[in-house]
Amino acid sequence: MSTALYRRYRPETFADVIGQEHVTEPLMQALRSGRVNHAYLFSGPRGCGKTTSARILARCLNCEQGPTPEPCGTCESCVALARGGPGAVDVIEIDAASHGGVDDARDLRERAAFGPAQSRYKVYIIDEAHMVTSHGFNALLKVVEEPPEHVKFIFATTEPDKVLSTIRSRTHHYPFHLVPPQRLTGYLEQLSDAEGVSLEPGVLSFVTRAGGGSVRDSLSVLDQLIAGAGEGGVTYERAAALLGFTDVELLDSVVDAVGAQDAAAVFRQVDRVMESGHDPRRFVEDLLERYRDLIVIAAVGERAGGLLRGMPEDQVERLRQQASVSGPGTLTRCADVIAKGLSEMTGAVSYRLHLELICARLLLPAAAGEEGYAARLDRIERRLAAGPQPELATPQPVPSAQLRPASERVASEPVASEPVAPEPVASQPAARQPVTARPVSRQPVSPEPVAAAPTPAEAPTQGATPTTPPASYAQAPGPQSRPPAPQAPAPGPASGGTPGSLDTDAVRRSWPEVLDKVKEIRRVTWTLVSVNSTVLDYDGTRVLLGLSSEGLAGAFNQGVHAEVVRQGLIEAIGLDARVEGTAAPGGGGTFPAGGTPPPSPPAPGGSEPPPVAGGRDRPVADPPARAPRSNWA
Repeated sequence: MSTALYRRYRPETFADVIGQEHVTEPLMQALRSGRVNHAYLFSGPRGCGKTTSARILARCLNCEQGPTPEPCGTCESCVALARGGPGAVDVIEIDAASHGGVDDARDLRERAAFGPAQSRYKVYIIDEAHMVTSHGFNALLKVVEEPPEHVKFIFATTEPDKVLSTIRSRTHHYPFHLVPPQRLTGYLEQLSDAEGVSLEPGVLSFVTRAGGGSVRDSLSVLDQLIAGAGEGGVTYERAAALLGFTDVELLDSVVDAVGAQDAAAVFRQVDRVMESGHDPRRFVEDLLERYRDLIVIAAVGERAGGLLRGMPEDQVERLRQQASVSGPGTLTRCADVIAKGLSEMTGAVSYRLHLELICARLLLPAAAGEEGYAARLDRIERRLAAGPQPELATPQPVPSAQLRPASERVASEPVASEPVAPEPVASQPAARQPVTARPVSRQPVSPEPVAAAPTPAEAPTQGATPTTPPASYAQAPGPQSRPPAPQAPAPGPASGGTPGSLDTDAVRRSWPEVLDKVKEIRRVTWTLVSVNSTVLDYDGTRVLLGLSSEGLAGAFNQGVHAEVVRQGLIEAIGLDARVEGTAAPGGGGTFPAGGTPPPSPPAPGGSEPPPVAGGRDRPVADPPARAPRSNWA
């Protein structure tokens, strides 16, 4: 039979007590100066050294060379009170949990009147002093207040507030604290070397977490692991399985999946937790501690090594990579969601259900209202900070003739006979014309288009045909008043940049948000693109939209629709890219039942209605006599 570790390595001097220097040093100084009080109160959590320090103090008081802060260890009293010794008759330990009544207190008071049998002092160590009844404390009050010269009292308790205030006021109170993890880890390493047992990296972190800062509890856990260790020592897997902690790889998988917004991977890990027999509540606790470590690393950076409880360096580096994926706002929100879910799991019937709900909240930052704003802001800032890819900084030429910008096709090709809906730009309010974050360059109109366009005075005599746009359109912002799309400056960091992490699928997923922004900016453009367009391609500098017909594509490219959609992309997902439209069979949807199609082109020579107050456009009302509408679908 082997003795437990916490008994084999019980401290015998104040110098051997770890983590309680704020108590041991004043006691040693009191022993040196001869100012030892007649009663002491040691309080603190379990297993932090209260009873052990009381025995050391009794040993120092009764040493033949004492009272001394360092007992000799060779005299009869020191040997009797040493580790594994038989004990001394003049040092009486009383368990107040079973001897806290008034009769026990009266018996102690009567025995205290007699002098010590062998030693210098008769020392009473009353453990679990908070268990003494109020009548028992009242019976002890007189002897504690004015004890004989040969009597010393040492009360040890985990709950000092329950000790009678009149007793507490007559003692010197020394609070004991839990041992810091770093200090406790070093102490456990020394004991492991003394025992000749090898420990894999990460095992001691499990031991300190299981011990919770208590030296006795940590030694008990380590003793259990050593007892079940094989020839190779204590392995990480066995320690994690025996103590019920979650494997680091499982935590890494969950954190990585949440950071990548991979819902399928997250719920696969939840299923793995339940199928492997892990305690769901312990898994949530470990996940919360992981996010705590990530928050510390994100806040402290390279100096976080000393705050992570002796974690191996490779694991610290892994945490740095995970913290770089998510911003502080996202990490803090995840920790709040997990902490709230952990409190809700108390007394729950279905732990799996609660665990899946916690994961669902982690994956939906937008569903958290104001609490999710910081997470969403972190995501947008990371996209903007990514900047354009080097190979995508210069717009690439479009090889297909069909995908040429409409401005070039309109200048070189005749207008098709199919009715085209020119953009009624006069209905655009002046306050909404600068629709882009950067100003659109205004180049002077070339002489040829201006000469061919009729002035307002000449419009009635020139007899404009339905295929010729009115004079008001020649002066409106259009393809002639802005640089052609291929010559547009490439997006860069100065203009918002193109996030390198975005692709065609990402733009398609964010298209509903973009449409919402377009609706706020210009309702006419929203009417055109909401049901008639789809995202065909995004190559890093250009977003290509497919519209249901050639007429709609021409209307989109001739007006300010492209700039409005570009502004919507900037405000919705932080993407600054050229927007072009092309005819794509099946590219647009059909109008829903009761829906309103895009506004038809105005009649020749007609004027457009005034803009709606508030900066919103509205569909143009049909004139009394006009050509039949074209088939927009």
